[in-house]
Amino acid sequence: MSSIADQIAGPSVGDASALAKDVVSAPAITLPAAGERELRLDLFRGLALWLIFIDHLPANILTWFTIRNYGFSDATEIFIFISGYTAAFVYGRAMLESGFVIATARIMRRVWQIYVAHVFLFTIFLAEISYVATNFNNPLYAEEMGIMDFLKQPDVTIIQALLLRFRPVNMDVLPLYIVLMLFLPLILWLMKWRPDVSLALSVALYAATWHFDLYLSAYPNGFWAFNPFAWQLLFVFGAWCALGGAERMSAILSSRITMWICIAYLLAAFFVTLTWHIPQLSRFMPKLIEQWMYPITKTDLDVLRFAHFLALAAITVRFLRKDWPGLKSPWLRPLILCGQHSLEIFCLGVFLAFAGHFVLAEISGGAGLHFLISLAGVLIMSGMAWVISWYKHSADKNASKKKGAVGNADMAGGG
Repeated sequence: MSSIADQIAGPSVGDASALAKDVVSAPAITLPAAGERELRLDLFRGLALWLIFIDHLPANILTWFTIRNYGFSDATEIFIFISGYTAAFVYGRAMLESGFVIATARIMRRVWQIYVAHVFLFTIFLAEISYVATNFNNPLYAEEMGIMDFLKQPDVTIIQALLLRFRPVNMDVLPLYIVLMLFLPLILWLMKWRPDVSLALSVALYAATWHFDLYLSAYPNGFWAFNPFAWQLLFVFGAWCALGGAERMSAILSSRITMWICIAYLLAAFFVTLTWHIPQLSRFMPKLIEQWMYPITKTDLDVLRFAHFLALAAITVRFLRKDWPGLKSPWLRPLILCGQHSLEIFCLGVFLAFAGHFVLAEISGGAGLHFLISLAGVLIMSGMAWVISWYKHSADKNASKKKGAVGNADMAGGG
């Protein structure tokens, strides 16, 4: 069995005395040895970005290939879990090697980058919608995308947007990510102390959110589409897995009993979602189960959604090994590149989603046009990821050459 954290390993010891010494001095968390990237994380984060883009478009052929139509969870769970996992992997190492202050400074720098990206996307998104609504004399675009309050009170709305309380349609993920990253230093500090206790505290906050109806308010009314008090559980669980939790669960994940439980749950969720698309099948659903199950809310990360994601993840890490040759396939390269540059590609996807929505609304076309627009968006996202990767690779290569040239000059001068 090779889990998503199968590179995690404890320190090697030679004898009993060395073992006792290591046990006393070893940190509570463990990290994979530094090496090549975990391509499975990049692959599934890239897949999540593609699915989020497709789900933001009007229903089309490709929509039926997204996971939200076949179970309780969707691409958002994948994105938040992997974000927690990768954030803990990157900054957890800084926490262990450089201390709390340095790690916190690095995390805050990343939070600032995400916040700037959110503000930039907000500005471009507003300009895009306003331009289309004005030039095509169709105010319904502004209403449908949730920017009517901005057009009525731009001064107040901009302040609320900077406070993350006002967000147009499809711009809810980045604010959630920003808030979760703000608390990452505390999460990592607790993980360094007691990882299992940290996860238990996250579960307790999740339970309290449901019991006491905790939420963050939004402007002009309502609440956040993704409640951070609930969604933190998925983020913290990802961090916990990255810092040794997945290794400790390896026996459970490799169990055949676990596999069959996961498969049974995924099949049950599939049949339930069938009743949403085929109303005639709803008569086969027992009323008691319906009353217990519904509503399956996304805002507060319903337990059924969380369990569905866990089942998908358990099946995935069981059958998709870290050394699977397909990860090196050129056919999966676009997905992996998108996952490696997730912030830029997510922002691009939000922009393209409204552009595609506008084209579909203004040009009457059938399933073929829907498919072409969806495919075009995916290709543009992949192309942008390739350009970013090429640019960064070229910049790193030039920096290495300059560093080598300076080193050679120093050696020559010293001689």
